[in-house]
Amino acid sequence: MCTGAAAINRRNTNESSPPLYTYFNQDQTLELPYSFPFFPSMAACLGSVSEMHSIRTVLEELDEEKQMVRPETTNSNPNLPTSTSTSTSVMVMRRKVERIFPVYARGKLSPRSDPSVNSGSVVGDSIWDAVRVEAKCEAENEPILSSFLYASILSHDCLERALAFIIANRLQNNTLLETQLMDIFCDVMVQNRGIHRAIRLDLQAFKDRDPSCLSYCSALLYLKGFHSLQTHRVAHALWNQGRKVLALALQSRVSEVFAVDIHPAAKIGEGILLDHGTGLVIGETAVIGDRVSLMQGVTLGGSGKETGDRHPKVGEGVLIGASVIVLGNIKIGDGAMIASGSLVLKDVPQHSMAAGIPAKVIGYVEEQVPSLTMKHDASKDFFEHVAIGCEGRSIGEYEYSI
Repeated sequence: MCTGAAAINRRNTNESSPPLYTYFNQDQTLELPYSFPFFPSMAACLGSVSEMHSIRTVLEELDEEKQMVRPETTNSNPNLPTSTSTSTSVMVMRRKVERIFPVYARGKLSPRSDPSVNSGSVVGDSIWDAVRVEAKCEAENEPILSSFLYASILSHDCLERALAFIIANRLQNNTLLETQLMDIFCDVMVQNRGIHRAIRLDLQAFKDRDPSCLSYCSALLYLKGFHSLQTHRVAHALWNQGRKVLALALQSRVSEVFAVDIHPAAKIGEGILLDHGTGLVIGETAVIGDRVSLMQGVTLGGSGKETGDRHPKVGEGVLIGASVIVLGNIKIGDGAMIASGSLVLKDVPQHSMAAGIPAKVIGYVEEQVPSLTMKHDASKDFFEHVAIGCEGRSIGEYEYSI
């Protein structure tokens, strides 16, 4: 693996020591433990090796400084270090580490060890605590993933920074470096309290509603629907700040990498599930309420060449099945359910089930929030229930054509 004039080789030492990565740069070398996570971009981040300690030396010195016992009384012995000198030494060691691995400087080598750093972490963050516990368990069960889990989760001090690192590494290319993307994501996520809340509610939605989602950790690391949604939240914030070109660049990368196309101007609520995500299209003036579940292949699009407000408005608690197409500035009422493969061209009433091409209301849903139960199959029992419910009502109530 080569990056510019630098190259990274892996070699084995004697049996008592772990294998090492060797960094070559103009006849200078830097040896790194193989267990330490190493990404291709790090080679580009390394400066002159003659100006740095080896990572092993730096970490050993940092550990020694932390383990030193501070004197209980005044410093009468000049050989004993003062607390000020100890603190200064620790900061010097930390800066040396950050110069070698600037990508990991965001997450710190010891998470939560420096309370003076304004990380933007949430006090009493139960979801972030659960993610860290799950990551540690997975690292123990699958040691081959330990470096990946450390780099992605355990090296960071809050959920926002971990998410920024994960998404940046998935979206990076030769011209959009992950360090640049991570700076963008961190700047938006850490400072925006609304995004703090939305990230956690979305993560809970994926964990609760997707039966294939094993844990919070797996949703955070692997599910592209979640990654697409959080990238949109950042792009939407940038769009509202007037940074429209950057927002569109993020939309383009998400479309390329995840096959999900969400315009950065679209407004999306909290507690959203994008199940699978593949083929999802959401237009510029679309609005999606809270606790909505969207399956793969859903299109919330416009019709014709009209400008202005031209995309659907989806209420709270709506469940939209796979490959549904909703066109035009129409309203999907709260708690409605759209069956898979339907084409919706007119408004859908609240708590109703619509199906067909073009879609028609075939009944009403007793569940107040069908998006939470994810039951979107029109079974025989459902139609029998609808037939019983029709007794005593006018036919017009159930022959509403969409």
